[in-house]
Amino acid sequence: MLDARKVPTEDLQVGMFVSQLDRPWLGTPFPLQGFRIADKDEILQLQRYCKYVLVDTEPEAADPELGLPKTRGSRKHLPLETIFFDRSIKSYQDKTDFMEEHSKASAVVTALTEDVEDMYLKVTRNNKVNVVRLKQSIDPMVGSISRNPDACVWVARLKSHDQYTYDRALSSGIWAVALGRELGLPKQDLRSLGVGGMLMDVGMLRINPDLLAAKRSLSAEETAAVREHIDHSLEIIQASGIMNRDILDMAAHHHERYNGSGYPRGLAEDRIPTFARIAGLVDAYGALTTDRNYAPAVSPAEAMRILYEERDIGFQAELVEAFIRAVGIYPAGTLVELSDGSVAVVVAEYRAHRLRPTVLLVLNQKKRPLEKPQLLKLQAATSGWLRKPMPTIKRALEPGAFGVNLDKLDLHRQFGI
Repeated sequence: MLDARKVPTEDLQVGMFVSQLDRPWLGTPFPLQGFRIADKDEILQLQRYCKYVLVDTEPEAADPELGLPKTRGSRKHLPLETIFFDRSIKSYQDKTDFMEEHSKASAVVTALTEDVEDMYLKVTRNNKVNVVRLKQSIDPMVGSISRNPDACVWVARLKSHDQYTYDRALSSGIWAVALGRELGLPKQDLRSLGVGGMLMDVGMLRINPDLLAAKRSLSAEETAAVREHIDHSLEIIQASGIMNRDILDMAAHHHERYNGSGYPRGLAEDRIPTFARIAGLVDAYGALTTDRNYAPAVSPAEAMRILYEERDIGFQAELVEAFIRAVGIYPAGTLVELSDGSVAVVVAEYRAHRLRPTVLLVLNQKKRPLEKPQLLKLQAATSGWLRKPMPTIKRALEPGAFGVNLDKLDLHRQFGI
């Protein structure tokens, strides 16, 4: 266990390493899992949020490269260079802002949606994927996310489709690429993540639709039949001529879990291939935030809370925290209630401002629809000509709360972007 002591925030000093707060990390602007106090401003900020914190007294408790304390128990955080020891890790910088990238991302996701639908329909006929077309479709998406993931994530979040399988394939590919970007993986790996994310569940097309549509608990035999989709996915991917080991690993092992509780082989920790660990995480996030026959969707913020609690249980802690950094506490498309009672949907800049993203105001303080939705940058100090303090996010709402239909939001029509 860590050697840590409880310190009132009025007694904090510059240089101390804060390893735990007296409240959940996810409700604060501080770096996940701890940080070293750099100046007096950070002390003042801690005092605004907390009465006391835990301060590590072991010099080796924090990872010097990440500035993070040990994960759970006594395990230290691993630097990304260690997790991806055979990759050249780099840091991506935004090259466009949300408004610039939105129109490009909209075209990219629209084309990709059509291609995914066509691809899956053809799989049912000839059991093969048009690999050339798939890679050509994914490259523009990788480019958009590399420039700025906000817009692509937003468009994909609002992209509705009447086929659950297509939605999951599209969103899994986009989330995987966004996480890969945050991890600093080279573009060739981002392409692999995109392809793998879109194909890892393609074998579901061979599963009895009645089992997939069941609203009851499945028998042991039925569960085993559904789990055969892994073998079907691998057969289809290999029959299509794809031999990329990372893509095959994503299909074969995205249901394994970090503590060994997953399937098909019960692999644990680093016995699970790295890209499969990424695939399992984004697959779980997609499942949580999508309506299923046996469970309604939860809000993106609630899904993040669930994944955060699963650090080093279901999913590797470093990857969970990177995913939260990539998409934020309130990911694009999250419906939120503000402190003044109004309702908005998160749009962008959540990576830089986890608790104060840019939002689209859709309901006023009386929960009535606005004639024209209004973009609001919560990170600004004040709002309007009266210079009133900018509201903050009070809570995340479940999809469809107060009758808000995200599918009807059209930034191009409403804002000309």
